[in-house]
Amino acid sequence: MGRLNVDLCGVGLDNPVIPASGTFGYGHEFAEYYDIDCLGAFSFKGTTKEPRFGNPQPRIAECAGGMLNAVGLQNPGVDRVIAEELPRLAKVFHKPVMANVSGFSPEEYAYVCERLDKQPQVGWLEVNISCPNVHGGGMSFGTDPEAAAQVVRAVKAVTAKPVIVKLTPNVTDVVSVALACEAAGADGLSLINTLQAMRIDLGTKKPLLANVTGGLSGPAVFPVAVRMVYQVHEAVHIPLVGVGGVSSAEDVIEMMLAGAAAVEIGAANLTDPYACRDIIRDLPAVMDRYGIQNLRDIIGGAHG
Repeated sequence: MGRLNVDLCGVGLDNPVIPASGTFGYGHEFAEYYDIDCLGAFSFKGTTKEPRFGNPQPRIAECAGGMLNAVGLQNPGVDRVIAEELPRLAKVFHKPVMANVSGFSPEEYAYVCERLDKQPQVGWLEVNISCPNVHGGGMSFGTDPEAAAQVVRAVKAVTAKPVIVKLTPNVTDVVSVALACEAAGADGLSLINTLQAMRIDLGTKKPLLANVTGGLSGPAVFPVAVRMVYQVHEAVHIPLVGVGGVSSAEDVIEMMLAGAAAVEIGAANLTDPYACRDIIRDLPAVMDRYGIQNLRDIIGGAHG
């Protein structure tokens, strides 16, 4: 095995770097910039049963230390993803891909996951119970342990591939939700999704986003993500994917020391399309600087 190799729910990765859902489309856009086969994997755009046009404009806003988004899960729906996006992806990415799934009921999550589970390109199902920018679904499942467990049980009943549940930071006790997902059969957890936030336009004196609130991502949320990954690693016995404000090779190593087996990079892709490629390139030198021989040996290394 190479120095950067890790394992995620029984699937081997050449390196732990995974572009996060919603920041990398369905892959082929970024393949115009570089060979995306250098990635460990990537999580494609959040997919729902029916097509979604997303929230009204404006739905993106910059802020100090990151950005706000209220895109609202814009996607073509699972049928078109399978018929159109995955065949296009197969031309530019030749490794297992993570399928990010959202829904508005346990049955809808199960329907989409069952369809995607049958696709040979899909290595993992990332079940998003944490999107703060849709009404009547998404984060509402992730803030209640039993509701989260219901979604996990529904998905696990119809799938064979690893199910990774994406958790929200917009709770007072993320560990209780993590434990409920593990007990319901989740194979892994990814955390965190964006923090609910807002800005006000001084000129109009109204909320800057049409949705009023949006999800805060970028370097500002990194310390929160590290804290939550650390806490959840102390409590569960399934692999974690750390996500939230990661923008450098040093951040990847810090997240892995907190307990992440792999690391997703989100907002950094939106400011620099080469971010993930460059982080992978930089990892060996940073590992040498800190005396790290193999990344898989440092997972959870910050714990006593």
